[in-house]
Amino acid sequence: MDLFENKKISPMLIAQMQEPFNDDSWIYELKLDGCRCIGYFDLNGTCLRNKRNMELLPRFPELKNLHHNVSERTVLDGELVVLRNGVPDFFELQRRTFLTDRFKIELAASKYPASFVAYDCLYEGSRSIMDQPLLERKEILRSSIRENRLIAISRYIPTDGIGLFRAADEKELEGVVAKRAASLYYPGKRTKDWIKFKRMADEEFVVCGYIRKSNKVFSIILGKYHDGAYLYKGHVTLGVTKEAVSQLKKSGIMPFTAIPAGAGNESAIWVYPDRVCTVEYMPNTKNSLRQAVFKGFRTDMTPEDID
Repeated sequence: MDLFENKKISPMLIAQMQEPFNDDSWIYELKLDGCRCIGYFDLNGTCLRNKRNMELLPRFPELKNLHHNVSERTVLDGELVVLRNGVPDFFELQRRTFLTDRFKIELAASKYPASFVAYDCLYEGSRSIMDQPLLERKEILRSSIRENRLIAISRYIPTDGIGLFRAADEKELEGVVAKRAASLYYPGKRTKDWIKFKRMADEEFVVCGYIRKSNKVFSIILGKYHDGAYLYKGHVTLGVTKEAVSQLKKSGIMPFTAIPAGAGNESAIWVYPDRVCTVEYMPNTKNSLRQAVFKGFRTDMTPEDID
């Protein structure tokens, strides 16, 4: 089967988060706060797909000509990002993914254009190169792209993961990804060949309801889907807007078998648990989401993905 024509490659996934480390057999690159994306490029055009294999160009039309800067019949793994003040802005990116009006999409694209940052090459010409070591794929990646403001190659450094993490921390960037230099690429698999160091943890939850605290303050009630049931996981308030809550559909039915008393749960408005959101919080806290911030809804995941 021709992987390029099939266009169903699932990205390889990070297995775990841990403290920064140094190792001569690993390389380190910045973790970008964006949308994971597989890009297919040939003379006929550009095709960008997220983790659920949904096409992204309808929401990001400014990237339709990236193939002019990429070698023919190439598949790249990377991140779609929107920059504000030189820093990836997840909120602006997520806002764009929900736009449907063509005029508003074009307006957003002109104000805050997206870019594709490639960090791996999976397919070259007419062959898969996923069975080649990472550093060899990185060399092919470097020769496959002519960079401009809409497409770039992710830079990496060897050995000094702690130093790069400190630099990311100082700039208030999301973190660092450590990758074993000799690792192969396993589509759709979580392997310990990729590890993340993050300033803040983020995690996906199912949106199960919300609590109206005032005209402008809302808390979203979070859950996880496991073995056919929803498990209560707490609330997030910071970052939740009236606009976000307005996108939820009321069901009137509590999806949990049990919830803790208090915390405003008695006044909860229950919604259909068909939306997934990302919440950022301080890691290494037990049984709570410390300093939790709502980052936005996900269009590339379903509740069944969240267990």
